[in-house]
Amino acid sequence: MVEEQMEEASTAPAAATPFQLQFDKPIPFQIKLAEWNPEKDLLAMVTDDSKVILHRFNWQRLWTISPGKCITSICWSPDGKIIALGTEDGLVLLHDVENGKMLRTTKSHDVAIVCLNWAEDDPLSRPEKDEFLSYEDRTTRFFPPAPVMPRVGGLSSGDTGLADENEEAIPEFFSASCQRFNILCSGGKDGCVCFSIFGIFPVGKINITKIPINVGSSGKSYQLQDASVSEVSLSRNLQKLVLLCFGKLVDTDNLSHSCGSSGLHCLYLDTSIFFNRKNELHQVSQQASSIQDLVEVVRASVSLISKQWSNAMGLFRVQFSALPNLISAHGVESTSEDEFLSLLFGTRTSPALHQFLASSLGEAGLKRIAKAVDSAGRDIRGIITEHLQPAVEMISFRLSELRGLARWRSRFQIIGLDEKLIDGVTESIGMLVVQVERFSRVAATVVYLFQNFFAWVLKSVKILLNEPTDQVPAANSELVVIFLKFLLDKDPIKQLLEADEIIECDMDTARHVEQLVVFGGFTDTQFLEKSLVKQFNELEDSLKEAFLMPFTTISSQIQCQGLLPLYPVTSSVNLSSSCTPTSISFYKDEDSPHGESSYSLTDYVCFKIPDGSLNKRNCIGVIKDSGNCCTALSMASLSGFLLHIPDEYECVDLSLYKDNQVVLLLSETSCSDSPGKSWMVMLQTENFSFMPLSGTFPANIYSLQKLVALDLQLDADYGKVRSIPHTVSTPLAVSASRGVACVFSSRRHALVYILDEDEEEEGDEISDME
Repeated sequence: MVEEQMEEASTAPAAATPFQLQFDKPIPFQIKLAEWNPEKDLLAMVTDDSKVILHRFNWQRLWTISPGKCITSICWSPDGKIIALGTEDGLVLLHDVENGKMLRTTKSHDVAIVCLNWAEDDPLSRPEKDEFLSYEDRTTRFFPPAPVMPRVGGLSSGDTGLADENEEAIPEFFSASCQRFNILCSGGKDGCVCFSIFGIFPVGKINITKIPINVGSSGKSYQLQDASVSEVSLSRNLQKLVLLCFGKLVDTDNLSHSCGSSGLHCLYLDTSIFFNRKNELHQVSQQASSIQDLVEVVRASVSLISKQWSNAMGLFRVQFSALPNLISAHGVESTSEDEFLSLLFGTRTSPALHQFLASSLGEAGLKRIAKAVDSAGRDIRGIITEHLQPAVEMISFRLSELRGLARWRSRFQIIGLDEKLIDGVTESIGMLVVQVERFSRVAATVVYLFQNFFAWVLKSVKILLNEPTDQVPAANSELVVIFLKFLLDKDPIKQLLEADEIIECDMDTARHVEQLVVFGGFTDTQFLEKSLVKQFNELEDSLKEAFLMPFTTISSQIQCQGLLPLYPVTSSVNLSSSCTPTSISFYKDEDSPHGESSYSLTDYVCFKIPDGSLNKRNCIGVIKDSGNCCTALSMASLSGFLLHIPDEYECVDLSLYKDNQVVLLLSETSCSDSPGKSWMVMLQTENFSFMPLSGTFPANIYSLQKLVALDLQLDADYGKVRSIPHTVSTPLAVSASRGVACVFSSRRHALVYILDEDEEEEGDEISDME
């Protein structure tokens, strides 16, 4: 053992400063994605079969979930409370860090989501005037907590896109997310990038294949063809998005003319609309997201009411359908209504009705139906009072808040909050409030008539069977007549729950509604002819139209600042985002002349260059842009360097770290059967000379080709170097906030290193051990 340690020490670089190995644990699965929590010592991992596993820093497993979909990307919310998962079919799944329960599912893309980035507004980037523009959500002043999804007797409303088993977490999740403005960015295989405020309210979408791109000083406009996003990163001040993508650059004046082969490009987008209007976007998204949650509560409530009533009426129709058959069998020309009316008014009971009441239905069957209808009535009343009505009233209040904001045109028109559209939605929700009240009264009346009818039928059955009727509730004969006339073969509750049903309205009521229009508040004089579901569908349509306006408005204001081609992709190389290590990060410019309330950021991009591309081999590139976030990309602000990895190693993965550092994961390329070794190297980019990137476009499309690659010497004092006695594989999970890194070996081991150990203390510990 000592000899092995001495041998390992002799092969290690003399000037190396090893990282502290916290532990080396075997893992029973292959990891394809891993991400550290930014606020807690937690590591989320995705296995090859798309299971999501959460471990503590001490490798204690907290939970494992199987979303049932192929997971293609992962990231954490800035506060570390939510984990976002991108799927192969374009869904974004938000899960609670505490227990792994799903909080929300949103459909952001039509193809696989290959990258996610969740950026939070940095308080230091806020101008002083923001203190006077703070907005308070007043809903909690006037309303109790928002209603959750209804659940009755084990029945749920079905798939609504919200959590089924963790409904109580939704309000808490949203209020926690609203504490600081943040945006979730997702990139798809088709070149689309989506933006969602708080990860739940979609606020913009761009397709990089359709936006004009200016490259260099040529003055011409270009486009990307067959583009696929590889990685996205939004700056902490929300003003700039750096995006890596594969695609072919073509001249917009001559789409058949390609500027070189397909390759990896670095695209710079101006997202200053998020910074300049973050107060307005915060307010609108806070209300709109709550409204969308409440709309799901309304949908679930209506769905569950329909299920409950349909089940009860199904039992009633099945049992009472035997009477018409018995009437026909006895050769009598009569109807069920006539038979019951004859019994009610004391005439002779027909043999068919006697057989139905005494044998087919019986006391037990009647009590079973009465119990089902009574139970459905109680459930419906509870759903209306605890879920449906509160949700509709809160939507109405929040829409009135949005209506007030929409009238502040100078601030909210620029983000697409349209006053006329919001007015239309406000009228729709007002009509829905009326519809809910009408439905509540109709349901209560119908259930009461059913109860009265069942009491009368039960009494009639006991009389026919010569049993005492003392315990039977008294029935109102007039109400029985009403039931037989209007409910025996009809279902008013079902009519109000049918989207295509037209409700009959008498002329006097219609005329009275038309007279009320002159008082203002609404223009729809036909709303009483609509069912509850039809009115709800109209509300959804108007909400979709109103919220689409900010979405399209913000999308149109996200502009391309410029593009930097990084390297071409040869036909012999099959590249994808999974096999080409890349990393993007923003660092605060310490020399920024701005005051404390504002600062500038320098973005760094690190990437591995495929062998043969740019006539380079075994190289990585690092570029930085020190230009202004709000101005067009200038080649004068771009600089970079290339680093040649020793030939006996290959770069498995890489990651930018804090303080302008780069962490490289290198593995031996030896073909021998003996287990190979690997190295983890932390480099300080300031130790390398960044060369300006300049050139004429499109004659010299790849400016990096002119750079001379510097040789990386593992025994030189470039930074910290650590030997790993295993052959390593992707991914490399590095946490700048926690100062740790997790490396996965090819023989299924997880090794966690502390990157920011105190070197002097470590040296003392080694001396003590010796």
